[in-house]
Amino acid sequence: MLPGPNAVPQDTRIVVNIPAFRMDLFRDGTLVKSYKIGIGYPEFPLPRGFRKAEMIIFNPTWTQPNESWASNPGEVVPAGAPGNPLGPIKIPIGGANLIHGGKPLAKIGNFASHGCVGMTNAQVKDFAKVLADTTNTQLTLQTMLSYLRRPTRTQVVKLAQIVPVELRYETIVAEDGKLHIYRDVYNQKTNTEENLRAVLEANGITFDKLSDEEKSQVTEALNIVSGRPKKQATPSPLPANANSADRAAAAVARKAEAQRLKKLRSQREFVIGIAALTAKGYPAAVNLNTGVADSTTASLNVNEVAPTTPLSSTNRAVRPRPATSPTPRPVTTPVPLASPTSPVVTPQPRTNPTPAPR
Repeated sequence: MLPGPNAVPQDTRIVVNIPAFRMDLFRDGTLVKSYKIGIGYPEFPLPRGFRKAEMIIFNPTWTQPNESWASNPGEVVPAGAPGNPLGPIKIPIGGANLIHGGKPLAKIGNFASHGCVGMTNAQVKDFAKVLADTTNTQLTLQTMLSYLRRPTRTQVVKLAQIVPVELRYETIVAEDGKLHIYRDVYNQKTNTEENLRAVLEANGITFDKLSDEEKSQVTEALNIVSGRPKKQATPSPLPANANSADRAAAAVARKAEAQRLKKLRSQREFVIGIAALTAKGYPAAVNLNTGVADSTTASLNVNEVAPTTPLSSTNRAVRPRPATSPTPRPVTTPVPLASPTSPVVTPQPRTNPTPAPR
């Protein structure tokens, strides 16, 4: 693992930031491509730590693990079988953890697996091709297509170089002029002022040097996403001799503020502009793939690949899932932390999928 918060690789490396639901692929220190991903359910979290990717496996088999949620532990599900949830490609990253396809689009940016990085079939095909190109591995589109046209035959492609994989858990990220504060999805108590100061100091900034407005915005965002938010300050009461118009206006303002805070509490990410962070921090997403097929995967159309055994997400395998699976938060309208006339914080929208197992 690279030292320090929000460390930027200088080598070829995969970086997964779990609470950001984001995976990045770097080549010689340059961010090549970013992917929105699904992560493990809170009761089956994606682990943190250093791993390695050494191969790409097309049409993988799946062995049901010895876990309570598995319907038949130890059973080997063949490649291309309806009960195989891994999709057309998997990339082992050590232990039982994988990067693999098979996820519906609704699961991208949400809890989606029992401890793996989940992608749609289109995403994982694209990622496999980009990973091969990044590592100078001989893997053409035509070769990929020939493999995928035979979904019951497993093919293993060894990468020309071993790729380090970092599984990070960073809820506070400085990123080119903005501070991203993510909800602590695994309740690791990481949204603290101490971690905030460490991120700022890693970029040559101190919290005390922020403007009053920036401090206010950051402090409120951290409070909202904390496990136990502090009660917000209430406006001073109106004087006893206030007229009815003033009282009505105050009531409207209180109601609007209460609705604003309620909406903010349901957001998963806040983005706050910090002038001193311009051109500093971790790089912004590059060519972000959110699950929709791009030019690379267009030539690897699922229907074309496997006309007899489609690997689309609508025909994916179904695993049993635990009864305690989390209930997704409702979709909300983004609300600024600042006043409506000067929004600085941009909460990111999120999906509200129908729960499905990995």
